[in-house]
Amino acid sequence: MERLLYTAELIEEGGTYKLVVQDMRRDTVQTTPVPRTAVDRLPVFLSALSSKLNSSQLHGRW
Repeated sequence: MERLLYTAELIEEGGTYKLVVQDMRRDTVQTTPVPRTAVDRLPVFLSALSSKLNSSQLHGRW
């Protein structure tokens, strides 16, 4: 059975960005500003993370 633990949204408003993360277990929300350069690099970061996780699963460690 799947259980949602966290949600994350990257929101753009008036040219500025913020990351909103909700912890579903603790019912808390954290918001932080995100620079445009980080937003632009997000696809690269997610690809690297995915690659790292897939590599770790093949080697049996995290």
